[in-house]
Amino acid sequence: MNIVVYCASCEQLPRQVRDYAAAVGTWIGSNGHTLVYGGVNAGLMHITAQAVKDAGGRVVGVVPELFLHRADPLCDELLPARDLNDRKSVMIENGDAFVVLPGGLGTIDEWVSTLSQLTVSRDYDKPIIVCDHDGMYGPLIEQLRLTAASVFAAGRRMPAVRYVNGVASLLNELNRLTVK
Repeated sequence: MNIVVYCASCEQLPRQVRDYAAAVGTWIGSNGHTLVYGGVNAGLMHITAQAVKDAGGRVVGVVPELFLHRADPLCDELLPARDLNDRKSVMIENGDAFVVLPGGLGTIDEWVSTLSQLTVSRDYDKPIIVCDHDGMYGPLIEQLRLTAASVFAAGRRMPAVRYVNGVASLLNELNRLTVK
């Protein structure tokens, strides 16, 4: 299974957030899955990739031309992308499940783009797991719920989004992916 992980590329993040990234990476690698991610050697992206490699897994980076000089050497394969929008499309196309860890605007953009793309495709059954660290995504989660229940989304099949807080809940949801 290809697990796409969206997360922060910034450094100096709290230990708990780094633990999320390491736990996801370890789970992906130890369960024989492949990580698909933004492919740069920074922040939670690199922590996740390192944990996948340490657990014996495969790492695929999707790197825009602009960031090729920052490509993570841990990648077993690099998939080229023209720009950030193309990178999102390539990651969505190559993902079987999606994990959203704490991150900034880029992470939120990837999450919402994935939600939108899966909603209008036949891939709406691909799960999205969102790690809502300390409620940072709470207002956005509520807005997405309101939108999904509104007349604007009525009748649309919505992707399965699961919201978690904490490493244990995150790992429980990841384990549910393989139970299907």
